[in-house]
Amino acid sequence: MKNIRRIFLLLVVAIPCLALLIFWRSDLNENDLVKKYSNSTSQLLEIEGDRLHIRDTGNPNGPVVVFIHGFGASLHTWEDWSKDLEKDFRVIRFDLPGFGLSGPDQKGDYSDNRSNQIILGLLDTLQVKKINLVGNSIGGRIAWYFTANYPERVEKLVLISPDGFESPGMDYNKPPEIPVYMNLIKYIFPKFLFKENLEFAYFNKSVLSDLLFERYYDLALYPGNRQAMIDRMRQTVLKDPAPFLKEIYCPVLLLWGERDGMIPIRNAQDYLALMPQAQLQTLRNVGHLPHEEDPQASLPYLLQFLKP
Repeated sequence: MKNIRRIFLLLVVAIPCLALLIFWRSDLNENDLVKKYSNSTSQLLEIEGDRLHIRDTGNPNGPVVVFIHGFGASLHTWEDWSKDLEKDFRVIRFDLPGFGLSGPDQKGDYSDNRSNQIILGLLDTLQVKKINLVGNSIGGRIAWYFTANYPERVEKLVLISPDGFESPGMDYNKPPEIPVYMNLIKYIFPKFLFKENLEFAYFNKSVLSDLLFERYYDLALYPGNRQAMIDRMRQTVLKDPAPFLKEIYCPVLLLWGERDGMIPIRNAQDYLALMPQAQLQTLRNVGHLPHEEDPQASLPYLLQFLKP
């Protein structure tokens, strides 16, 4: 009996240690990542005390389009759309603090108010007064919150599967329920688990190529980004969207994949009820990231909406 207990205790200790040894992932080298995922249009700007990776491309005299990506993504997610927009528009995209090549927020503040401050700082630094604002997922929530607070800065608003309404585990005015094991991603970051979670964003899983997955995985391992992800999740205290959405009077386009497995399309009705001026465009056989999954099918709706 004693031998069985010893074996059991050994297994209890050995199995977690073995898992830690197998799946341990250190941060990648910052300079290597910057070299790999930046290009000649990339800039690293000091904005409100943070260093932001941005790309400011296209027609400098055209209408301005600003993109805000979702959780775990980066400015690269807009690549296909940006190429087509750059002829007629000035296209500005950036990595939110804690994602991509921007690195963690120096204040450790990932609230929507801090995001507002950073967007304002970026626009002022680039001397941009009026924008067309496009946001996906949490980037959509940040976009409508910014528009409600600074309506004079936004000409048109595009929300792609936006976050913002409460759901199980995410109640208004209450810190979210973050499992304790999430702290382990700072040390243990198995590729297969990360890929399984990322695949939920796509209806057509084949879109998530090895090269695309490598980019997502590598940038998650930028120094400090994993801790920033945990901090951002903990600090995401949702506000009731109603008072804010009712204050948005500019034209609004809701773009939603009918097969979105992360934020279901039925949520679009919540937005339409509060923004009667909004128009909804659904996309068949597309998930949470239409700009990545089917840029050719989704872009025409954006172009049509942005026409003067």
